[in-house]
Amino acid sequence: MDLKLFFAPLSNELANCTNDRNSFLNNIAVYHENLPNYKEADIALVGIGNLEDEKGAAIELASDQVRKKLYKLKKGFGAYKIVDLGNLKKGIDSIETSTRLQEVCQNLLEHNTLPIIIGGSHNFDYAQYKAYEDMNKLISFLNVDAFLDMESDDELPENQKHIQQVLLHEPNYLFSYSHLAYQSYLINRESIDILEKLYFDAYRIGSLRDRIPDMEPVIRDADMLSFDITAIRSSDAPGTDRSQPFGLTGEEACQICWYAGINEKLSSIGFYEYNPQLDDDRYKTASVISTMVWYFIEGFYHRKKELNFKSNDYMKYVVSMQGDPETLLFYKSKLSEKWWMEVPHPTSNEKYTRNSIVPCSYTDYDMATKGNLPERYITTYNKLI
Repeated sequence: MDLKLFFAPLSNELANCTNDRNSFLNNIAVYHENLPNYKEADIALVGIGNLEDEKGAAIELASDQVRKKLYKLKKGFGAYKIVDLGNLKKGIDSIETSTRLQEVCQNLLEHNTLPIIIGGSHNFDYAQYKAYEDMNKLISFLNVDAFLDMESDDELPENQKHIQQVLLHEPNYLFSYSHLAYQSYLINRESIDILEKLYFDAYRIGSLRDRIPDMEPVIRDADMLSFDITAIRSSDAPGTDRSQPFGLTGEEACQICWYAGINEKLSSIGFYEYNPQLDDDRYKTASVISTMVWYFIEGFYHRKKELNFKSNDYMKYVVSMQGDPETLLFYKSKLSEKWWMEVPHPTSNEKYTRNSIVPCSYTDYDMATKGNLPERYITTYNKLI
């Protein structure tokens, strides 16, 4: 596949926006004149340069406004192997644009290059999800959004019903769906009930406040992350159509991105719903998004490659239980001190193997030692049935 056909190169202004040799820009390869070699890269930035407002008018430069901030940040930890492919060319309609994004992400994933999608409406994460369709594995999807976007009304815009599309997609390869930072007064209770019946997790913003570290096992279990900027409070990120006065702080959003970056399973991330026309005169929202991207990349280059549970890098704990199961197995990394819990799948279907050892916390282990079956074990077991 020739990805050059899918992308518009960056402008001279962007490609030469800083001469600082320690800047982010001058430590990556960008598509200005020649398409960089994405097949050898760790990470590829993919811009969606246009978003449509309520009247269908194009809103240009969402991804480029983020680039203007990101490029001037200092290079972080590690030997960067990062490319910026430029902005995805718009198709004749949103369906064609979405198909292009799916094909691009699929191609990048096949070469073990992690796509970072910047810009566009939130329903583009459906294309991000469909890029995994031919990978022969079950996917854990993490979504950060103030809304649940599970409406079924045909008259509503696509970005308010894309999660419904994910849940109903065939073939079904969705193992787990987790939702962070929803706001109770913005959603239908019936949507939460649907997620609970499917043994999926949803955490309201109030339960996250001051305890973002408790969400680390949830974030660590994700294969892909979709981040709607609407989840961040309007005082920190005003540049979105449905901005809310309450929500995550910019610092909390960056912490989520750091956790996502160090997650070795996670292989794609998207930042959606930024509208520069609604931003303030200093483009504060673009600054927040660029910092989120920076922290994600910083986390990525701190990955410890620690998912071989048979190695000597783990302590194995066997906890005796009264009843079924008779024992629970826990693993603790000697490198990071993170915890995992084994949930034996009740069938012999190999497609569940990679999902049977799940991230957990010390709290889950402590609960088991007191004879209580962790909630995380119960929900995972029910997904495996």
